[in-house]
Amino acid sequence: MTRLPWRIHFFQRDVKDDRERTVPAVVFLDGLSGKVVAEFLAILDAVAEAPPPSFSGGGKWEAMRHEMAGLYEARVQGNGMNHRLFCLLERNADDLGGPSTVVIDGLSKPKRSAARDDDYRRIRRLRAEFLASRTVLD
Repeated sequence: MTRLPWRIHFFQRDVKDDRERTVPAVVFLDGLSGKVVAEFLAILDAVAEAPPPSFSGGGKWEAMRHEMAGLYEARVQGNGMNHRLFCLLERNADDLGGPSTVVIDGLSKPKRSAARDDDYRRIRRLRAEFLASRTVLD
């Protein structure tokens, strides 16, 4: 039996939360070099093909813990920084066309430094917005 790859979606904010309906992960990726973006997209494609429950990330795809549990992060280094792209796995997502990885947002931080609590709070808030609205970029 052939398994279909998971879909990849980018969370788009609902008009009730953001009149501009921004796509946080796309805004984040737009600020990165083409090489870093290409590596992120390759990771997302590899996760989708595996599919996610059986994907072995080799340090490039990790499950988050504690307050960030339920999210996964794609990890890329470039330009002296660690870049992170935060994703949510939706196994039973008929409203998204089937099992999906939903890319929520990202952050960049200096190597060997922790992410700021404010960044993690923002990611959790955006995850909650997605779960309430279930809106993704068309």
